[in-house]
Order: sequence, then C-alpha cells, then structure tokens
Amino acid sequence: MNAHGRKISVIGLGYVGLPVAVEFGKSQQVIGFDINAVRINELRQGIERTHEVAAAELATTDILFTCDANDLKKADFHIIAVPTPVNQAKQPDLSPMLSASKTVGQQLKKGDIVVYESTVYPGATEEDCIPVLERESGLRWGTDFAVGYSPERINPGDKVHTFKTITKVVAGDSPATLAIVAAVYESVVTAGVHKATTIKVAEAAKVIENTQRDLNISLMNELALIFNKMGIDTKDVLAAAASKWNFLPFEPGLVGGHCIGVDPYYLTYKAATLGYTPQVILSGRSINDSMGGFIASQTVKELIKSGRCVKGSIVTVLGFTFKENVPDIRNTRAIDIIRELQDYGIEVQIFDPMADAHEIMEEYGVAVVADESGLKPAHAVLLVVPHQYFMAKDWAYISGLLAGQTGVVIDVKAKLDRAAIPPNISLWRL
Repeated sequence: MNAHGRKISVIGLGYVGLPVAVEFGKSQQVIGFDINAVRINELRQGIERTHEVAAAELATTDILFTCDANDLKKADFHIIAVPTPVNQAKQPDLSPMLSASKTVGQQLKKGDIVVYESTVYPGATEEDCIPVLERESGLRWGTDFAVGYSPERINPGDKVHTFKTITKVVAGDSPATLAIVAAVYESVVTAGVHKATTIKVAEAAKVIENTQRDLNISLMNELALIFNKMGIDTKDVLAAAASKWNFLPFEPGLVGGHCIGVDPYYLTYKAATLGYTPQVILSGRSINDSMGGFIASQTVKELIKSGRCVKGSIVTVLGFTFKENVPDIRNTRAIDIIRELQDYGIEVQIFDPMADAHEIMEEYGVAVVADESGLKPAHAVLLVVPHQYFMAKDWAYISGLLAGQTGVVIDVKAKLDRAAIPPNISLWRL
C-alpha cells in the first residue's frame, strides 16, 4: 500500500481515465470502471484502441476492469474522468458527469473522497455534482465524504507530455482534503502538484488553458483569411515573424477535439448565466468554427480555376481524426469540410489509416474507404490531417491519387514540400 493509504477507483477509461488508472495501477490495485462493456472486455484482453497506453505497459498494471458499479465499494478515493462535451447549441452537456456522480454516489461510503478530472465551468463540481452525490448516497458532503478537483491535462498522441510528467493542479473542499488529494497524485506524478486555493480556481485554470490556445489559433486563422485575399502565403509570413524572439509559434488550422474546440463554451455559458456576454472568446470561436467552410470554398474555387465542373467532381480527403497521429474523432472539424463539399454536389471519398470506419459511420454518418486501393482517381486531394502515415510518403503518393496525376491539392496545415511539387498540380494551403 502507498504512503497515502488510499484505495483508488477511476470512473471513465478513455483518453484521460486509462492513463490515470495505469499509473496508479503500477503500485496498487485500481478499480477501473466504465459503462462501455466492449471497452472493458478489450482492456481485459490487453487491447487499447486509443493508443495512449502501450500493450506492454498495460500488462504490468494491477487494474480490475469492470462494468459492475458494486466494485467501486472496494475503493475510497474515486477519480471521475468522463467526457464533458457540448450539445448542438454549443451549451455544456454535463450528463456524463452527472451520470458518473450518480453511479459513484450509490456506492459512496463514509470517509470517501471523490475527485473530478473532467473539464467544467467554475462552480460545476460544487453546484451540480455534489448535490447528486448527496442525493444518491444519503450522506452529507463535508461531514461524511469529501470532494476534490484535479483537471486533466492529457494531450492525445503526446508521448512526452504525459499524465506523470505534467504538473498536476489539485484542489480540495478543505485543507485536509487538499492534503490527501495532493499526496495521492504526488505518489505517481513525477512533475509534482500545484495546490490551487479553491476548487473553483482549479476549474477556472483548466478552462482558460484551452481558451487561451483557442484564441491564439483564431488569430492565426483570421490572419490566414486576410493573407489569402492578399495573395500572401501565411506560412511564409509566420516563418518571417518567428525570427523575433518573443513571437508566439501558433499556426492556422482546424480546431476540433474534446478540449480546445469545446472548453471555451463552458466558460462563455457560465459567464452568460451571470449576465455577461463574452466578446473576444466567442469571436475567436466563431472564426475557428468557420474554417472548415472556408477551406471547402477555396477547394471549389481551385477546381473552377483548373477548368473542372464542380458538380460531379471527385475529391479525396486524407485524414478525418481531430489531429494527426491519433484515432480520436471527437468533435473533428474535418466533417465541416466534407459536408460543405457535398453540398456543392461533389463526390467526397475519405481515407484515414488511424480512424475506425465503423465509429465514423456511427457518429457522423459518412463512409470511409478501408485503404487507398478503394479510392477512385480524384480531381482534388485534400490533406486535412497530416498523419505520419501520409508524411512518410512523397509527392508521388499524392499525385498518384489524382486522375492523370493532374489536379488540385489542398494542404490544410502546409506540411507538403512546395519545392518538390510535380508539374500539372495546383497547390493551395492555409
């Protein structure tokens, strides 16, 4: 048993929860709970679809993978790491978090501590979740059980900045709770912890981390829109500006995923309930959410310039996940490009070696070809997500996807080598 003396459960074994469970599971048994029976069965067999944890590392841990909520009674320190998405109206959807609170609350015992890692607006833990814990358990917060908050900082696909190498922000409902929460996380997080003064401060710190990145990227996207009208290459401009020591290295692009494209809406929603309408944050969100449509319209313009009839053209989209080298399709903005192109009457075919075709069909209702052999010769190729799979290849691969090795190439993140572009190909990049 560790020095902190706590028995740990992790609720939600996705991109955030599994790495947490694995680190704690290297030194003690952890109760790993998830409502997805398929996920649990795969983990029991050592299959890890998110690629966040290597099979060899998973095999070295002592984790009881379970769908049975009764197993949570074996723990007294519960870490809730479930998604916090937004709905179609861009409003916070706390249903996964409240459902997890209900599940944990029904198994809660006196002396237990519940720690939330999900990203929320300031106040959600105390105002929304704790009442559920009290109602379901029949226990009193602050008397019978305690609550903490430690926002996740998992960056999918990043093997350098991991759960244990990133400073962990921790907070508790009392100094005593904070001391325990800090001790538990310090036992596995080698980078150490930062003790926030309150739970609300920790919640706010997390939500502004991604809001700041979102706004910086939105500035780059707006610059790309302006420079496109000027006929200036944005990447060239940024390369020149980056020669100054304090220029921040942000680039334009699609902003999706479960964090940057979602978290700012939690803050703006809470602000609105308090009578304040954020202007800068929502303006940045509007720009970033519009980029898929802009890229699609530029593709259409390039097709017209090349002499193609837009309706009936075939366009190949390379990459569907929200970022390169991960299978995560949550909130991917590639779908915005695809749907806009389809609205023009264009036949869109998609290939992504990282993504699960069944998952994409289930979530977005679009088909993905299994491999390149299923792709028809295209009139335009869009490199939307520059997976290493694509970048390891050369221009011959890209041009080979075009009908007659002639046509339009849209390089969304400006990753292709301009100096090596073959003849008869028109290149546009964001």
